[in-house]
Amino acid sequence: MPYYNQKTRASDPYIKERCKLDIYYPKDTVNVSAVIWFHGGGLEFGEKHIPEGLLEKGVVVVSVNYRMHPKVKHPVYIEDAAAAVAWTFNTIEQYNGNPEKIFITGHSAGGYLASMVGLDKHYLEKHGIDANDIAGLIPFSGHTITHFTIRKEMGIKGTQPIIDSYAPLFHVRKDAPPMLLITGNRELELLGRYEENAYFYRMMKVVEHPDVELMELDGYGHNMVYPAIPLLLNFIKEKSKPIATDEINPK
Repeated sequence: MPYYNQKTRASDPYIKERCKLDIYYPKDTVNVSAVIWFHGGGLEFGEKHIPEGLLEKGVVVVSVNYRMHPKVKHPVYIEDAAAAVAWTFNTIEQYNGNPEKIFITGHSAGGYLASMVGLDKHYLEKHGIDANDIAGLIPFSGHTITHFTIRKEMGIKGTQPIIDSYAPLFHVRKDAPPMLLITGNRELELLGRYEENAYFYRMMKVVEHPDVELMELDGYGHNMVYPAIPLLLNFIKEKSKPIATDEINPK
């Protein structure tokens, strides 16, 4: 399904080709949690798909394609991701989902997009959506510094880390949605990927974010999607629980 309106799709053949999503939903259950999944591929390749571990788990899954380098450059990738998230907020009830239980995740470049959309609020504000209404952010092995493809577009080599407005770390804030950061083992991961997530985790603690966790999967490198899916589902289950009355009005 397209997530941009007809006028926008008509303005650019590449938007019409790439800016689509698949939605997988239970037909016999309503008011369920929804997961938006962004594929990886370094912002240069990849295709929407639903990880096998998310099938038949009682959640709506929205799997998103977005435009990629070199046909476009930053911040188009993030803008597409935000448009797909806004579409989900505005449409999810038609597919038995609850707009108050929308979780955003993805692997590698997809994890980076999930973090950017959830932390830099201005991308969703363009669509009238408050990023703080996201139920949770669960990036799988995503950059927290500026993505290496964006650095390449700016003429900066991949071994030169930077933190600018295109880095999730730039947007650390106390009121961000709940977060679960998952990476592979620090010795098996891509260059510095665990360490930058660990630094992001620490800075979120420094600003007193109340609900952030970091998990390092021993024995797995960058391709750690399969063992991370159960952790994602547990996080969704926990955050989707109704708030007890005594939590709202403690004695």
